[in-house]
Amino acid sequence: ICLKMNLHRSLIVLVSFIICTGSLAQYPQSDTIKTGSGNIIMHPVLHATFAIEYNDLTVYLDPYGGAEKFASLPSPDLVLITDIHGDHLNRETLNALDLQNNKIISCAEVAKQLQVEFSDIRVLNNGESMNWEGITIEAIPMYNLPETSDSRHPKGRGNGYVITIDDKRIYVSGDTEDIPEMRALKNIDAAFICMNLPYTMDVNAAANAVLEFKPKIVYPFHFRGGGGKFSDVMEFSKLVTQENKLIDVRLLKWYDNYE
Repeated sequence: ICLKMNLHRSLIVLVSFIICTGSLAQYPQSDTIKTGSGNIIMHPVLHATFAIEYNDLTVYLDPYGGAEKFASLPSPDLVLITDIHGDHLNRETLNALDLQNNKIISCAEVAKQLQVEFSDIRVLNNGESMNWEGITIEAIPMYNLPETSDSRHPKGRGNGYVITIDDKRIYVSGDTEDIPEMRALKNIDAAFICMNLPYTMDVNAAANAVLEFKPKIVYPFHFRGGGGKFSDVMEFSKLVTQENKLIDVRLLKWYDNYE
């Protein structure tokens, strides 16, 4: 009787185990979040790159990896770029996608580097926000700790984003560590959290931050680090769910060679 009563939960656990271990199934190629007026579909592409589809709108985040990576996706209506590094600002991919007629939103340093090639760039500084086609986009700080003059990601240069679509708030960390601004976030429905040393933070810091601001769903991403080494996203998931089972950690397919 107990098995029957818990069949649905057991199937979910089994499927999650299979997906996470990679032994019997591939990671999902997309994930869907329902809103009051439609579905938000998340499409992982590579590393920190993904697409968001909502009704007839498509947003690309940090296009990287070559145009062929986007062949199965709709053309973007909007592009968000977080930072100047090549796995976020990738000219080869941007030019191959032919974005001349699409709006780009970025930090000022990215805009400086793209202003010759692209005419429609809107700069958002940390703390600023804008509305685009009914979607609210807020620029959130992203930076390394401790703050030093030679930091890979100094405070104020790059942007994380909070994207509000209908009744859902989606946080994109960018390249950051366990910073106070992330911990202070409220009412986040889905969070894309980076974790790769030595560039951002380790899984322990990422889990600790997530447990502080309590997003409903967490997508670990940007977890390939120095020397091509992958962070242990299974450990991240364990750290989060052991402390708060209400936080749903979802693993998607970010890399072809990750098991």
